[in-house]
Amino acid sequence: MSHQYTAAVIGAGLGGRASMAGLSASPRFNLVAVADIQAEARAAVKELYPSVRTFPDHAELFAACPTDIVCVSTWPPSHLEVTQAALQLPLRGILVEKPLADSFSAGRQILELIRARNLPIAVPHGLLVADHSTQVLQRVHGGEIGELKLVEIQCTGWDIINAGIHWLNFFVELTEREPVEYVLAACDASTRTYRDNMQVETLAVTYAQTVSGTRVVMNTGDYITFSEQIDDTLFRLIGSRGTIDFYGWEPRYRLLNASYPQGQMFEFERGPFVLHQRHLENLAAQMDRAQPDYAIPEGSLAALELCEAAYVSIRNGSVPVPLPLEDFTPPSPVDWQPGLPYSGQGGGRNGRLLPPHPQQIDRPVRNAQSEEA
Repeated sequence: MSHQYTAAVIGAGLGGRASMAGLSASPRFNLVAVADIQAEARAAVKELYPSVRTFPDHAELFAACPTDIVCVSTWPPSHLEVTQAALQLPLRGILVEKPLADSFSAGRQILELIRARNLPIAVPHGLLVADHSTQVLQRVHGGEIGELKLVEIQCTGWDIINAGIHWLNFFVELTEREPVEYVLAACDASTRTYRDNMQVETLAVTYAQTVSGTRVVMNTGDYITFSEQIDDTLFRLIGSRGTIDFYGWEPRYRLLNASYPQGQMFEFERGPFVLHQRHLENLAAQMDRAQPDYAIPEGSLAALELCEAAYVSIRNGSVPVPLPLEDFTPPSPVDWQPGLPYSGQGGGRNGRLLPPHPQQIDRPVRNAQSEEA
């Protein structure tokens, strides 16, 4: 049998429990220790995994029980601290939950520290390993709906950072990581909602556009009205020659194109795998060959930049935020109120007399080869 790696999980919340389940189900790993600051969480771990040692914090675990891999599954603001501590161990690999951190700069620092060690890393975005969604990616990249023009996402009961990190990560992969030109977002926060220890929106719309003009429009919030009868998530992918609809984690999608002019639903069996297990076993394969693959972490970091750019847009009055985010300078407040009659005073510019935007004259076209096929 292939080498079995020892593993520890820091944080016994939703992500940590998914890592524990994946580690326990896989013959590639031996789960030996879990740390969580809450006694109730540690007791729940002992009930599920009696042989696993539990600790009240990561420092105590690392001192008493160093392992081959560590799964960092605490809340995002602590990821950098825990990762820095874990990297003091003679690790063979590491898993860091998404979002990588609570900010793009911290997420980038985490990835840079791991790369400096040439250490394999997993970031467990489930849509990148689920059977239905990986097939959707293959169809889009294969040109089966022509050139991708628009990705619309409807998601209820969730928010930009806690679910949008998944959804925007999938957009990043759909566009084959084409650079994003800008992000524009608006939200209502009147209900003072928090989720997973993060302040989140009541209702929000996040809009982003790649340099070639492919758009994503993401609707998130406590209660979203859907355009069809579904449970909690809808992806609608609109291409120049077809569409694909799918439903988040539900193992099915609907394809409409020249081959299926009436539309065809493709359904998949729910497999025995916890999706974290697939990411962990991919991590084990990287460790076996001592050859890290940073593609998924880099895509996750790109999605985190989109999430943060959405919040930056909101905090600055829903202004467009050009990327890279580190170059953004908040604009000065303006007193211009769209929708009101123009008084003829106070300056301004006549929109009827604007010259063409330079990017409209010479805009790049993404995936032109598949469009011509």
